[in-house]
Amino acid sequence: MKRAWTEWVLLALVVAFAGCESGSRTPSPGSTSGRAYRESTAEHEFSRRKLDDGGLAAPGAKADPSCDTDEELLVVEREGDDGENHGTGDRGKNWTKSPVQKPETVEIKRPRGGELRARLADKLVPIPLKHTDVKAQVSIYIASVTVKQQYHNPYDGKIEAVYLFPLPDDAAVRDFIMVIGDRRIRGIIREREEAKQIYQEARHQGHVASLLTQERPNIFTQFVANIEPGKSIDIDITYFHSLRYSKGEYEFHFPMVVGPRYNSQGSMDGVGAVPTGGTGTSGQKTEISYLAPDEITSNDISLEVDVDAGLPIEKVESPSHIVQIERPAATRATVRLAPNDRIPNKDFVLRYRVGGKGIASALAAYRDKEQGYFALVLQPPDSLEEIPNSAREMVFVLDVSGSMGGAPIEISKRTMERCLRRLAPGDTFQIICFAGCANAMAERPLPATPENIKRAMAYVQAQNGSGGTEMLTGIRAALEFPRDPERYRIVSFMTDGYIGNEQEIFGAVRRSIGGARIFAFGIGSSVNRYLIEGLGRIGRGTTAFVGLDESSEKAVDGLYQRIEHPALTDIRLTWSGAEIAEVQPETIPDLFVGRPVVISGRFRGSGVATLKLAGKIAGKDHFTTLSLNLDEPGARHAALPAVWARAKIASLSDRLLFTPDGADCAGAIRGVALEYGLMSQYTAFVAVDSSRVTEGATGTTVPVPVPVPAGVQYETTVPEKKK
Repeated sequence: MKRAWTEWVLLALVVAFAGCESGSRTPSPGSTSGRAYRESTAEHEFSRRKLDDGGLAAPGAKADPSCDTDEELLVVEREGDDGENHGTGDRGKNWTKSPVQKPETVEIKRPRGGELRARLADKLVPIPLKHTDVKAQVSIYIASVTVKQQYHNPYDGKIEAVYLFPLPDDAAVRDFIMVIGDRRIRGIIREREEAKQIYQEARHQGHVASLLTQERPNIFTQFVANIEPGKSIDIDITYFHSLRYSKGEYEFHFPMVVGPRYNSQGSMDGVGAVPTGGTGTSGQKTEISYLAPDEITSNDISLEVDVDAGLPIEKVESPSHIVQIERPAATRATVRLAPNDRIPNKDFVLRYRVGGKGIASALAAYRDKEQGYFALVLQPPDSLEEIPNSAREMVFVLDVSGSMGGAPIEISKRTMERCLRRLAPGDTFQIICFAGCANAMAERPLPATPENIKRAMAYVQAQNGSGGTEMLTGIRAALEFPRDPERYRIVSFMTDGYIGNEQEIFGAVRRSIGGARIFAFGIGSSVNRYLIEGLGRIGRGTTAFVGLDESSEKAVDGLYQRIEHPALTDIRLTWSGAEIAEVQPETIPDLFVGRPVVISGRFRGSGVATLKLAGKIAGKDHFTTLSLNLDEPGARHAALPAVWARAKIASLSDRLLFTPDGADCAGAIRGVALEYGLMSQYTAFVAVDSSRVTEGATGTTVPVPVPVPAGVQYETTVPEKKK
């Protein structure tokens, strides 16, 4: 008879295989990091298992043939379940539930140059994160990326390392492995609170453990507990995501540092910026520690991207970093960071242009034993470029807050000047600047005359970055003033996105957008892409990003190319043939000139499926029919289940925020994340080395400080630590 779950019993998955690198394989749905764990624990199966065919898979899931089968699985169990313990020593013991003690947080002193040090037991010691290695494989328009974080403890006592870091906001985080020497311990996915409890119990009892949580779709926290003196621990994180594409050019993006966030007064659920040693002083739920200008660390980053484009690659470049490029074949490129450009203080951006029509295959598909998954590129009709748009009411919203001071606001000024010069004689325009409050250039939109444009340029040039980032004031000022019935409103935001209340912003846009559209520019070296992409998505527009070292002309010209022609709107999809289900995103975005949309879904059956696409161009009906051979797609990719599931979670997250049945969406998000083994706001990865107990007390918590993003002024974004 099963008793109540009153105590935790934790065992871990020990992966002792040789030569199976997580970055070189693509786990199938239901693999060891996903459904298998959930199902085995639900059935209370507690014995050690060999991972047959490369992984303990859920019924019907495709095994991964790339891994050695000599793996051992020790699943999580709860005391009181029927079954017996397997193994000997610590590996088979029960864990008793003890009060979780609040960890001591280390105070970090400020040295000058050389290395950053922390105070522990009255001794000066280095910060634990010593290196990050990134390996990415790009196939067609899907990237598989493995991030290796290398931790080391040179301290006299045990530590817990805590590191806040970014990933792309659409990253499907699918695999998590803790490496101790030659042992690989695969993390398991659990509901967030359960994973945290498992981690805290393991930490309290002296086991080496790691926990990965999501704070925002693009911000994550890594905890590594009980790192012993002189020991090293690596954390391998694998994720998948889709590349941006426009007019034959793909963009791969890897963020390296979390930018500072402004939090409105009274907010406690934001992201607080603190100086080194200032942990707990921001009053926010999530905090990031920044190095002062006179502080540096030896922590660096290496990055390699292997591109298989499927079509001849005409051009490869990085506007953000110095890179080394190899071309082993016409359709391939290998790109590495140059040795002298490895400070992790700005996002890495790689762009490559391909020949032909730009998309090697519109359709990619993958089948497991249960069903299939597909991704399809919807191209905008060629006829869009032949139809001019009606007159516009352009509203430019310029972020002039403190974080934009210096280089970012100068880029915004150049971008604004280009936008103003592109106005047509029949347009009207308004400029709204916001920081602590919003101010408009004029009482009402002005005609785009040469005199008014000259006046606007002078107004923009007079702006300087200072103050807070009350973006809600800019949203309301841009969307809520009376509309001109003779023109359609285009709102163009220019911002680094450094705010902590993204969901509040999204809600305000959703309520006030009406018939307007938002085209957002992300300005700077490490912008908050989650916010920028959200503005474009909810505002039914598009986005562009301008880094510190690139011209804004290309981004502005791309914007005007889209707004000078109508979009294909009100898109509806009708399928016949194969059984197609749960297409994501649930509402298909409008198709603009040069900007296709990638949709994904699940299917059953085989053969040819027919897609009928209906929409409107300038109020007139438009129809397109596509035939898709699901048996012979142009590309196959085992990451598609995870990519689809991540898109499903994003749709559910939007519904959670915007619809009356939002409360029901939280459970649905948990279900999808657990089934497909993905990170979400409600799930987390946890890994524990249960084979031994480390010596000594729990250890001291050491937050990992990071550099302020390139171009951002430390003094305007990080409050000084009080003496």
